[in-house]
Amino acid sequence: MENRVTIVLYHYVRDLKHSRYPAIKGLDIGLFNEQLMFIKRHYTIITMEQLIDAVDNDTELPSKAALLTFDDAYRDHYAYVFPILLDQNVQGSFFPPARAIQEHIVLDVNKIHHVLASAPSPQDIVEEIYQILDRCRDEYGCESNEAYYTKFAVADRFDTADVIFIKRLLQRGLEEQLRGVVTNALFAKFVGVPESTFARELYMNVDQIKEMKEFGMHIGSHGFGHYWLDSLSMEQQELEITRSLDFLRGIEGGVDSWTMAYPYGGYNSDTIDLLKKHRCKLALTIELGVASVSKETRFRLARLDTNDLPMDRRAHVNRWYELG
Repeated sequence: MENRVTIVLYHYVRDLKHSRYPAIKGLDIGLFNEQLMFIKRHYTIITMEQLIDAVDNDTELPSKAALLTFDDAYRDHYAYVFPILLDQNVQGSFFPPARAIQEHIVLDVNKIHHVLASAPSPQDIVEEIYQILDRCRDEYGCESNEAYYTKFAVADRFDTADVIFIKRLLQRGLEEQLRGVVTNALFAKFVGVPESTFARELYMNVDQIKEMKEFGMHIGSHGFGHYWLDSLSMEQQELEITRSLDFLRGIEGGVDSWTMAYPYGGYNSDTIDLLKKHRCKLALTIELGVASVSKETRFRLARLDTNDLPMDRRAHVNRWYELG
């Protein structure tokens, strides 16, 4: 019988109403608790160690197995999620971006999220981006504003065309140096908090991650600089991986059973070759689906977003349950 597991992906989980950024696209802690009760009712929540064993040794997973994963090591995970998981005797798997924690910098993706949560409207951000690009066009040789908008402004199941344009342009649509110029200018204008201060508020620190590990949570790699790995050369990818492993050694004391959650879900054949070289056990994508578990799929395990499962303990199962 084929092993399958429903791997659920979480990012922001917080007390939204009482946070400084209630407009952030996150999951309120009350709804997280409801979803956890739903999952416990209909699934068997497993540990990362069980999943690794199923991959390595073909051991059978429980029927309707589920795994809870949390990307980006937000301080809210420590403050709100960790106590609930302990109370419910459930393991979570957490994937910290090492550089953000070690150097107290804010990931570009988080700057973008908080700009979106702080600005009066996405259109205000788009207009500000156009003004910045107009000032930088001669120096960086970038395309016209209209060309960028046509290329990137394609709505998806979660966001409008304007929001997707902002995210895609600033995540990988511009070359790295110009991305930094634009993102930092937007962050300064719409958020207005010093970056190091903001980073300390946003992410867990090393001691908190170590505490979670001591209480049975799994800590994996989310890269060092949180780059799209498939946009890097093989040498650059190896540096990203080895530096993240150095960070994990400081947390765990070793990396005998390390795992990876690809930043932005980006990876390619070079990435997989490097994971094999460095004896990674398995890797998680953001490809939508219930994961089929085998040695062949170990580095491309699919996940569901929290929005794909009900947030009510009394809710009926949906189509993802049937596929699990």
